[in-house]
Amino acid sequence: MAKSYHWYNGAVIVQVYTIQSPEEAVAVANLGVDHMGVTPANPGLPGRGLPGEIDIATTRAIFAAVGERVKKVALSVDENLDEIVNLVEALHPDILHLCGDIRAVPVQAVAALRSRIPGTPIMQAIPVRGWEAVEQAVAFQEVAEYLILDSKSDQVTGIGATGVPHDWSISREIVKKSRIPVILAGGLSPANVAEAIRQVRPWGVDSLTHTNLPLGGGKFRKDLDRVRQFVVAVRAAE
Repeated sequence: MAKSYHWYNGAVIVQVYTIQSPEEAVAVANLGVDHMGVTPANPGLPGRGLPGEIDIATTRAIFAAVGERVKKVALSVDENLDEIVNLVEALHPDILHLCGDIRAVPVQAVAALRSRIPGTPIMQAIPVRGWEAVEQAVAFQEVAEYLILDSKSDQVTGIGATGVPHDWSISREIVKKSRIPVILAGGLSPANVAEAIRQVRPWGVDSLTHTNLPLGGGKFRKDLDRVRQFVVAVRAAE
């Protein structure tokens, strides 16, 4: 049975990625989102070409625009701990989301990172490709404050941004075993998020692909109507 702390004041946390402008950030916050994710390029380094990647100045403007209304989450796929620390020191996010290769940044590396960024909670992404994800999640909960369970594709850098669900029975088992909050991600949309909540019973849910409005050329902006529908569906499922 899931522990009670998986619930946030009786409500499921809604996390939405990836915000690209202060105006978009304010609009999304107004829809009742709890966590707002951004994909910033690392300071002083070329961008990774990740979906919705923005520069440091734009990220700071987004964070300033929403203030304390939402938890501000910064994503990193980096494998070099110095680069991750530089990102945190440049932005001071409420939460650092690690979604790089867990073989390159294993539990021991995250433990070392934890000691270098005291006061910044870590959200560790777990690639749910099979039942080995349960063991991985149990290990990483010792060094992180949150787990995010996401789909993984070899065609996408890092963990997530695939737009497809994974096996929710595996995620449900992780929720049962976890002592820390678990966010479910991977192909969630207004159409399937309620069923995902019923099956997995996560602390939170995350949406990127299915709350986007494609603009062509790999670019997108948030579809505010679909974000609203996503929030409504989550609240109805609670």
